[in-house]
Amino acid sequence: MNNFLFVAAENDGIANCKAGGMGDVVRDVPRQISERGDRAHIVVPAYSRLHKNGVFKSNLNFQLRGLDYTAELYEVAPKKEFKNLFHYVIHHPEIEGGEIAHIYHDDPEEPFFTDAVKYIIFCTAVAEAIKLGAFGKLDVVHLHDWHSSLLLFLRAYHNEYRSLKEIRFVYTIHNLAIQGIRPFDNNYSSLRNWFPDIEFNTEDLMDYRYQDCVNLMAVGIRLADAVHTVSPSYKEDVLRPSTPPEFIGGEGLEKDLQQADNEGRLFGVLNGSNYKNIRAAEKGLIYRNTVKALFRWLQEESKKYKADFLAHTGEKVMEFVGKRPKFIVSSVARLTEQKFYFFKRSPEAFVEILKKLEKIDGIFMLLGTGAPEYEALFRDLSYKHKNFIFTNGQSEDLIDSIYLESDLYFMPSLFEPCGISQMLAMRNGNPCLVHHTGGLKDTVEHMKTGFSFDGKTYDEKIKNMLLTFDVALDIFVNDKDKWKEIQDNAKKMRFTWEKSVDGYYEFLYALGVRAS
Repeated sequence: MNNFLFVAAENDGIANCKAGGMGDVVRDVPRQISERGDRAHIVVPAYSRLHKNGVFKSNLNFQLRGLDYTAELYEVAPKKEFKNLFHYVIHHPEIEGGEIAHIYHDDPEEPFFTDAVKYIIFCTAVAEAIKLGAFGKLDVVHLHDWHSSLLLFLRAYHNEYRSLKEIRFVYTIHNLAIQGIRPFDNNYSSLRNWFPDIEFNTEDLMDYRYQDCVNLMAVGIRLADAVHTVSPSYKEDVLRPSTPPEFIGGEGLEKDLQQADNEGRLFGVLNGSNYKNIRAAEKGLIYRNTVKALFRWLQEESKKYKADFLAHTGEKVMEFVGKRPKFIVSSVARLTEQKFYFFKRSPEAFVEILKKLEKIDGIFMLLGTGAPEYEALFRDLSYKHKNFIFTNGQSEDLIDSIYLESDLYFMPSLFEPCGISQMLAMRNGNPCLVHHTGGLKDTVEHMKTGFSFDGKTYDEKIKNMLLTFDVALDIFVNDKDKWKEIQDNAKKMRFTWEKSVDGYYEFLYALGVRAS
């Protein structure tokens, strides 16, 4: 029996510990490992809250800043029990929850300052727990994004944790754009402040642009035994330099990624979708669920500043209860540059889409929260356009209804390491219209399972996005047989975790493909 440890900032296998797709992966991969008869442990920070109903396992004593630190390891209850699967959190007063999903901090003046501090403490505590055998004798430690990569620094340079070199370490990149860059010196969150007695080579750890800083994403790429991008096409993308906005690639780390590839350490394995974890949803409830969500948000103190907008949205939705639109285009996503750069830079293109929909009695439904400037843009567009319903919040029931009742799912991501939304839409038989990039290339085939657009320049991409939208509408209105064929093809697609984890075992874990 192989024994795995997953180290991450998020784990949706336990309650209230998810901000994005990483939480889904850290939930689903260990479950698949468990179903194969192997053992997996998952450890995340407690964020001052997740340990409260846990079972205390042990104190973890270590040194940081020349001081004695003690963190606490707790085992916590999962959402769903699996054999040989164990969930843990690490508590320390300085490992606090932030503003984003009560997980990440947002430090606008000094990005990553607070998060760097808490993940330094967390990673050192995890290293101590591994050394003490808290998770048994481990075969593989699987790290996720920069929040956990400090373990590789400790393994390479810290005398107390040299024993970690006996274990295979795998590093998954979820978001290459967020790199956890902090100074080497002269800052509370600097590497030298927390590890004053450790000798390390700054050239092996530094950021190319800010050479007085450590780049924790780069540390993961440079020091792991295997590096993983979450789709094959994204692997090809990151080997090339970014030339924004036309192309988002290696984000300044392409040389490190090229070296990992040349050394046979870089692998592109497509993430899966959880087809066993589908929440029960009924058709015909999309507008009711929208209104319910709006009423709930209106009662939340944090949403009071946009009460007028929420009421405006409710008023718009009520018009569609008696007179249902003939075509629903939808999008569910964090409102960020990655997901909606095209609409932010070219709002006139989005208005053009709304006008095209108006002609066929169609609407565009967008659900999400995120960057203030993106929220403001979409609120403004909603006031101006009757057939644009912007639900500016989060609701699982409404998300389920949107995936279930949309006719076309729109995903114009500037870049996409893998993408899960298109998989969730396709499992309901909804064709997707996507930008031909990263994991969207690997999952949506133009005119077969959906629609995709691309272009050599930004202007060409915008032009082709609108042309592709025209093609989709034309097929829906004038060629019902072709539309039904694309729907059926989309519904048949299965991006299973069984297949993905086969790739994990063979390439990332170097254990060979095991029979499921």
